Amino acid sequence: MQYSPLGHSGLSVSRLCLGTMTFGEQNTEAEAHAQLDYALAHGINFIDAAEMYPVPPRRETQGLTEAHIGSWLKARGGRDRVIVASKVSGRSTELSYARPFPIRPDRRNIEAAVEASLRRLQTDYIDLYQVHWPDRSTNFFGRLGYQSQPQADEVPIEETLQALDDLRRAGKVREVGVSNETPWGVLRYLALSEQRGLPRVASVQNPYNLLNRVFEIGLAEIAVREQVGLLAYSPLAMGALSGKYRHGARPPQGRLTRFDRFKRYSTPPAVKAVEAYAQIAERHGLDPAQMALAFVLRQPFLTSAIIGATTLEQLAANIDAAELTLPEAVVEAIEAVHAAEPNPCP
Repeated sequence: MQYSPLGHSGLSVSRLCLGTMTFGEQNTEAEAHAQLDYALAHGINFIDAAEMYPVPPRRETQGLTEAHIGSWLKARGGRDRVIVASKVSGRSTELSYARPFPIRPDRRNIEAAVEASLRRLQTDYIDLYQVHWPDRSTNFFGRLGYQSQPQADEVPIEETLQALDDLRRAGKVREVGVSNETPWGVLRYLALSEQRGLPRVASVQNPYNLLNRVFEIGLAEIAVREQVGLLAYSPLAMGALSGKYRHGARPPQGRLTRFDRFKRYSTPPAVKAVEAYAQIAERHGLDPAQMALAFVLRQPFLTSAIIGATTLEQLAANIDAAELTLPEAVVEAIEAVHAAEPNPCP
């Protein structure tokens, strides 16, 4: 396993991060512990969670992901062996069960959220605490075009960052990061850090995979030049790039089969692109999922790719992708497909 610096933090994280949003929904507590054990034994020292997980979010399951990680930390000990990341939810009208409405990344919410996460995680600190999505109206979660829609009650980024700084000074958070952010948002966080002596964001957790390379357009240069690396989520596009949904297949336990909210990975352009990438893998004798992960891992703006799995077999195969170097012919073929079918699943 290779490791990368987490921004300017001094922390070193594995190039593969264990994503945990299936814990408490598709995975039991025992299965979650088995995945954590396997990941740690194979060099992964980085675990990503969020207060709203598991996904899809439901009142009945909210917080179970962190609780399963917490029971594992308590049972195994050695808290300093792992880098634990979590997130505070952004503006939401759907998560009123998490705490009193309104849910938004202001001081009240951030302080309440981190205390609840610390209790569930059974730890005194969170290594990387991230803002899950912006408070302002902007383009994220599949929206490409930006339309100015100012909100009178928009939480200033400075308030969010100041609250995070206070948590850092109190020792409850070591580093801060952002998620589902835009180039303007990342640069605004960095500017406030320099101007006000506030914490510098260490990373940006955004989607990145063969079906969605939007990160390359504006954020990649910022990630490299400012050392705010990408934590790539959905590197397999919710499993679509594994090939298991090819030719109309719908495996009963697959996320795209079970949950309607992920329809963007089943659109005609997505299906066409997935098939093209799967055929590249077949021609070169590669596993489609490992090829897709290896492509993400070769990017210079990447800090870590967040892999999720529902079985140990899937997890093992994903981890093995860290050892795969793509031949130049494969990369050229991938780029040809991207040029013909760019970003079908933003």
